[in-house]
Amino acid sequence: MNEHAVFMQRCNELASIAKQRGDSPVGSVLVLDGVIIAEGIEGGKTHRDITYHAEIEAIRQATEKLNSQDLSACTMYTTHEPCIMCSYVIRHTRVRTIVMAVTTGDIGGSSSAYPLLADTTIKKWGPPPEVIIYK
Repeated sequence: MNEHAVFMQRCNELASIAKQRGDSPVGSVLVLDGVIIAEGIEGGKTHRDITYHAEIEAIRQATEKLNSQDLSACTMYTTHEPCIMCSYVIRHTRVRTIVMAVTTGDIGGSSSAYPLLADTTIKKWGPPPEVIIYK
């Protein structure tokens, strides 16, 4: 099994937990040096808080664990394309690579009319992350 497959499998396990709770089936992990350092499970309905997206939860865990908002050495794996809100947080924390299984169209941070993951006009964010669609 290749490296992407291992991390995407974990994302799918997390997404299954979210689905069982009644949330959208989204799971995310952040990887540093080949090791998962943080995980996120979609929880907007469970917590009655729209900011409980899997990607943001993983970023919250990682920044706490690393005691830094600089995640430029990390790769994020996620079952779904990060939304516009999550994409802003990803860019702010400078996640280097995003590996996603499904694009989300009009709300996606890459495929929508507001492709924050590819933006180069906001200089303080630095270069955009590499985006990989995992199939």
